[in-house]
Amino acid sequence: MGVSEVYAGYTYQKGSLNMMRFRTAGFSVTYSTSYITDSGAGGTALATGYKTYNGAIGVDSTGQPVKTILEWAEEKGKATGLVATCAITHATPASFISHQARRSDYELIASDFLKTDVDVFIGGGRNHFAKRKDSVDLTRQLIEKGYTMAYTLEELGGIAKGPVGALLAPEHLPKISEGRGNQLTESVNQAIRFLSADPDGFFLMVEGSQIDWGGHANDIKYIVEEVADFDNAVGAALDFAEKNPETLIIVTADHETGGLALAGGKLSTGQVTGSFTTTDHTGVMVPVFAYGPFSETFGGMQQNTEIFSKMMNAFGFIKSKTN
Repeated sequence: MGVSEVYAGYTYQKGSLNMMRFRTAGFSVTYSTSYITDSGAGGTALATGYKTYNGAIGVDSTGQPVKTILEWAEEKGKATGLVATCAITHATPASFISHQARRSDYELIASDFLKTDVDVFIGGGRNHFAKRKDSVDLTRQLIEKGYTMAYTLEELGGIAKGPVGALLAPEHLPKISEGRGNQLTESVNQAIRFLSADPDGFFLMVEGSQIDWGGHANDIKYIVEEVADFDNAVGAALDFAEKNPETLIIVTADHETGGLALAGGKLSTGQVTGSFTTTDHTGVMVPVFAYGPFSETFGGMQQNTEIFSKMMNAFGFIKSKTN
């Protein structure tokens, strides 16, 4: 989600986005050990403060595991959660909870969920837990560990307290155009319901995963529908933060996808026309929006790894070296 994607969503929504409620904005420099990052390295930089090789999940450029902000939060007694519209084992959510050399090792990433005390995770990827090559059903192990498992949002809404895992699809959730509805916003609301019960506070990572996929497909309609859906989830988070002013919200991206340029549009009708330079990622900076305590520190240009350091500072955790 680069600036073109944000403005395409703004146009599609006829000049209205929840992201306009932010008053601090900056840019994130996204390169990995390569000039153009992938989601594994981009997610790992945000989660750990380390730039690494493309495809890495929670490991540095030498392949050594590095502690994520989610793991720091767990260690400091805070509740933690992950929400995504892709498989919860996919690159970005995995970067916050797993340590694997390759982002494609989904079943190994799923196994790493049992090595943490994450309180809530909501997304797709049920097959990576329960329909595996090794025939091990990790959902049973999660239940034995104390988790309540849900497979629909209705089931999730009926659970009183965590820890809880909601695996809403065998692989990824459907597109908005295929009937996903407001699952992302509802997932955010449910995650906040569970996590905010912890008096010590919480960390929650939410990904509108399929904005990226619209870029790979060079499909402007796919992009704007997914940006609008993500923006609805941002609105739910902002509504919570306005009532709980100790809450910091950061909205950013791991990279831009598609090299989107806006070739035309009309705010009054929501029509937007895009052209693309690639079906892959690009190296352009991506926006950073922040709201709440310490939000002013996220303005200006910054390395993606600095976002980790600034989150650590906002939490009052031990500062970690940024690479």
